[in-house]
Amino acid sequence: MSVRNALEGVGEMLKGLSITFHYLFQKPDTISYPEVKRQPAARWKGRHYLRLWDDGLERCIACKLCQIVCPSQAIYVEAATNPRAKPISKSQHYAKQFQLNMLRCVFVGDCEEVCPVDCIVLSREYEIAGYTREELIYTKERLTEAHPGSSGRDPNVKRGPARMG
Repeated sequence: MSVRNALEGVGEMLKGLSITFHYLFQKPDTISYPEVKRQPAARWKGRHYLRLWDDGLERCIACKLCQIVCPSQAIYVEAATNPRAKPISKSQHYAKQFQLNMLRCVFVGDCEEVCPVDCIVLSREYEIAGYTREELIYTKERLTEAHPGSSGRDPNVKRGPARMG
């Protein structure tokens, strides 16, 4: 090992230590989680919801566009014909099954962008955890809002067209 290589190694080590010493004397940015929860950034993409219309009917029309566009193939939709006697959706079809595998999801939001009826939305909730694989495969029952607007989105406001660039 030459002296030049040794000096370069020491130089790189000092550069790394300078970063360590820079942060060593700063006040730590600590919060008392879970009592105090940090607000995510405005464009944060978190837990998914299936929204309802303001009259309580499901928005999902089982078009399967979210399933097609999902880069990690985390979404499964099974369509069924909407019963005329007691409609579930405002469309001819509804999602009989809707599953979202949170272990596969990469939270890019393509499913939200492609949905023609603004059904699937990504909220700002970030506490997504489970002990088993089954707990992290969200079914339609777990994804659907409890009541219109409970996902944090106004059921009467439609998202505008996607912006390019």
